[in-house]
Amino acid sequence: MALGIILTLIGFAFAAVITPGPNNMMLLASGANFGFKRTLPHMSGVIFGSMVLQTAVGAGLGILITSFPPLLNALKVAGGLYLLYLAWRLATRNTIAKSDAARTPMTFAQAAAFQWVNPKGWVSALAAMAAFTSEGPYAVMAVLVVLSFAAMSTISVSVWTGFGTALRQYLQRPRYLRGFNLSMATLLVLSLWPMLK
Repeated sequence: MALGIILTLIGFAFAAVITPGPNNMMLLASGANFGFKRTLPHMSGVIFGSMVLQTAVGAGLGILITSFPPLLNALKVAGGLYLLYLAWRLATRNTIAKSDAARTPMTFAQAAAFQWVNPKGWVSALAAMAAFTSEGPYAVMAVLVVLSFAAMSTISVSVWTGFGTALRQYLQRPRYLRGFNLSMATLLVLSLWPMLK
């Protein structure tokens, strides 16, 4: 197995997870609204849920999805509706959460479950498995895809949440926070555009 293939896979995984998408927009907003520490379960759920999804795709679910378009369309609709709900929740949040009594961030289980209706996650998993599992023994390459995405996701979720946390001090005024949350909600809705094509 060539080192070049592994480096290409890592580069592909990094580009797939670091670019703006539903997970990153929600983590940015969560960091700003709840801080880094309280967003850790959300971050962990994204990584774990993505690993489970990619493992399932590598184990054969990807073939089923791509060979039965109505199932893929159903996932797109479910993901779109859930993203709209999350955008609405974000747009209506007007205060920085400072205690456990305030609104709570997304939980580990919610973030993990969201990966199953995340359009960007499906596209990345299907593309990575299709592109890289033919470059060596299937099982080995499938495991490398999952591990590469997990490693790059760890970096990505930390960067996006950290950026949101850094903005937190500038969003203490409700007017600024409201503008930020409305912007993030808008970007979350706009992230639906690629899957509507």
